[in-house]
Amino acid sequence: MRTAAYVKMFVACTVCCIGGPALVRYVTPDPDELFKRYNPELQKKTLEMREERGKRHTEFMEKLREYSKSDKPIWVVAAEEEKKQRIAERAERKRIRDELERQKQEILEEQLSGK
Repeated sequence: MRTAAYVKMFVACTVCCIGGPALVRYVTPDPDELFKRYNPELQKKTLEMREERGKRHTEFMEKLREYSKSDKPIWVVAAEEEKKQRIAERAERKRIRDELERQKQEILEEQLSGK
C-alpha cells in the first residue's frame, strides 16, 4: 500500500518536472516564426531598430566590463557613474544657459547702441 503512494508521487513529480517545461517549449513560438507573423510595417521597424539595439547592448556590456574592474560592487560603481553624468549634464545645461544669456546681452547692447 505504501509503495503505491510512492510510485504515484514519483510519477506525478516526473510528469510535472519534465512535462511542464516540455509543454512550455512546445507552446512557445520560434522567434523567426513570431517575426513572420508581424505586419510588414512592424517588421520593417523592427529590422531598422535591430542595429541600434545591438549597439546599445554592446555599449551596456562594455560598461559592465569596465565596472567589474573596480573593487566596488557593480551597482555602486554604476550609481557613481550616473551621478557623474548628471553633474556633467547640469554643467552643460548651465553653460548653454549662460551662453544664451550672453548672446541676449550682446543683442540688447547692439540694439541700444544702434539707436
